[in-house]
Amino acid sequence: MLTTVTKRQTRILEIVRERGFASIEHLAGHFDVTQQTVRRVVNQLCDQGLLRRIHGGVSLPVQNQNLAYGSRQGLNSDAKRRIAHAVSNFIPDGASLVIGLGTTPEYVAQALSNRQDLRVITNSLNVAAAFARNPDVEITIAGGTLRPFDRDIVGDAAVRFFSGFKADFGIFGVGGIDQDGALLDFHSDEFQARQAIVANCRVALLVADVSKFGRNATVRGGHLGECHHFFTDKPLPAGFRSITEQYADRIHIACDGRVDAA
Repeated sequence: MLTTVTKRQTRILEIVRERGFASIEHLAGHFDVTQQTVRRVVNQLCDQGLLRRIHGGVSLPVQNQNLAYGSRQGLNSDAKRRIAHAVSNFIPDGASLVIGLGTTPEYVAQALSNRQDLRVITNSLNVAAAFARNPDVEITIAGGTLRPFDRDIVGDAAVRFFSGFKADFGIFGVGGIDQDGALLDFHSDEFQARQAIVANCRVALLVADVSKFGRNATVRGGHLGECHHFFTDKPLPAGFRSITEQYADRIHIACDGRVDAA
């Protein structure tokens, strides 16, 4: 079940991402509430690992590792639903899909979960569970080492598993996207699984909300140029203008029930 991040929490996270730091006083004034009320909200976000307490306010956490999966599930949930809906409209019935790990691919799986005659190949138990009640979907899941908190399977066995297929579409997320279009992840196992998906599908679909742009992650591998289509929720930030111009024909912006080109 997806956890929930409230609209106020989401807005606080957006403010901190935009500014790098936000004082308790500034946040209280922004929402027209007491500082005590703001402290309660930011304390909840800090306890989830989404923010870091520093003197006088909060900043982004040091990102040498990803957030807990449960925290990521509820983060930017509206954006992920819009992306998932756009991808669902893009994928035809009868397709074969390789779907990778991460929360946005899980949202895509949920959006596709009632479709007909799909074949799904995945290393994510969350993705498999999304489809499990639909008898019209054939599910093949990787064997190997389970990461119990993320409920996914990574490592050499997962890479070998993907190499045994050639799917119509590969759907995958990413830890972050650098200004030069490089794709980033938090662990080499995640990158290797993602690259195996790209190598073993006919059409590669990257799904990531706009918060992934400029987000730090330690493992660099792959490039936006390797993706045939990229689904996100908002126009790319100003610092990524060259990426927007170079890959405009591949970028799909899902907003308000429609999909716009970049």
